[in-house]
Order: sequence, then C-alpha cells, then structure tokens
Amino acid sequence: MCRSIKTLFNFEPPASDAEVRAAALQFVRKLSGTSAPSKANEEAFHRAVEDITETARRLMDSLVTTAPPRNRDMEAMKAKLRSAKRFAPR
Repeated sequence: MCRSIKTLFNFEPPASDAEVRAAALQFVRKLSGTSAPSKANEEAFHRAVEDITETARRLMDSLVTTAPPRNRDMEAMKAKLRSAKRFAPR
C-alpha cells in the first residue's frame, strides 16, 4: 500500500494539498491494514487522515534546504528508468 507514497518535499512546483492528503490516506490505510474502514471505524479513520494531512503539511512548510528544487518530470523519468532496469527480462 505505501509504495504509492512519494517524496513530496523540495519539488517545483510544491506538493499540492491533494498530494499531501493522498499520502496521508495511504499512510492511514497501511497502519489500519484496510483500504476502506468499517462503519464502526469510519469516523476514526477519516479523522486520522485529516490529522496526518495537517501534520504533514506543517512539516513540509517547516522544512528548509539549500538544495535546488527537484523537477517532477525528471524524477518521474528517473523512476521509470530504474523500474525498467529492475524488471527487464533477463
């Protein structure tokens, strides 16, 4: 489940609120062991997603770096090349 959580800090343009929320959702799914909570756990599940979203946004807004921002397209291309090499037929 958490394999879809990507690094969100130090990109240009910065991570959107939707991207931060998606990462929080994946994190809560991983912790809870379910992708869809039962009715009994629905409120706690959604509250956790919102709390983690807020905390993650605060963290990202607080982080500083001297490194230049990374380019999303270049990072995606590098990931595709790594994947192609990793899963290439032998």
